[in-house]
Amino acid sequence: MLIDTTAPLARAVGEAIRSGNVAALQDLLTAHPGLATARVGNIKCARTLLHLATDWPGHLPDGPATVTALVAAGADVNARFTGAHRETPLHWAASTDDVPVLDALLDLGADIEADGAVIGDGTPLADAVAFGQWKCARRLVERGARANLWQAAALGETDRVAACCTSEAAPPSAEDITNALWCACHGGQHEMAEYLLRRGGDINWVGHDRLTALDAADRSGHPTLVAWLREQGARSAAELV
Repeated sequence: MLIDTTAPLARAVGEAIRSGNVAALQDLLTAHPGLATARVGNIKCARTLLHLATDWPGHLPDGPATVTALVAAGADVNARFTGAHRETPLHWAASTDDVPVLDALLDLGADIEADGAVIGDGTPLADAVAFGQWKCARRLVERGARANLWQAAALGETDRVAACCTSEAAPPSAEDITNALWCACHGGQHEMAEYLLRRGGDINWVGHDRLTALDAADRSGHPTLVAWLREQGARSAAELV
């Protein structure tokens, strides 16, 4: 079922989800068979009701109860967004740092390693780390998400990073180390940044969002790390032009 965003049913179900009115949502789901699996939008860009419940900025009233009601009515907890990317509702919950909803989705069977993120077609952890949604990022790791090198660096996961860097089977490239250094600064991980700099990371690489590691640390609000980076010769992207 595809429902236009201007249709009365779309407005009614959207309001029930956004307000956390689970009783009204359940009434709508009962009155309209198939609504739980419906998409709101058009053929090129459409969201499932679970995507509505996890949309930015998240943290809707009674969010966990809402997603539970939707899944109980037949919603696919791993449904994909229809449009420019393929994110699942778990990707969206991770992108809004909504831990209670993230936990509810995982408890209901969401795939913690689903691909489709806007960040490199990766997992929900990729979105959480890249967007600085640290509570959800750490909860995903706690619940078994597999962090790659750059994600582990941003989270300060020392053992994971060391294991990646010393792997004989699949050693990281110089580019991987540099990216991890940038991400460590994005995450405010001072000791991790020191470790990766010693491993050969390029401190002045102009990376994501056209920022250097210094810019990333500054944007994330880590003045002590910024000062240390300056001492190591780091510069901002503007200074490298």
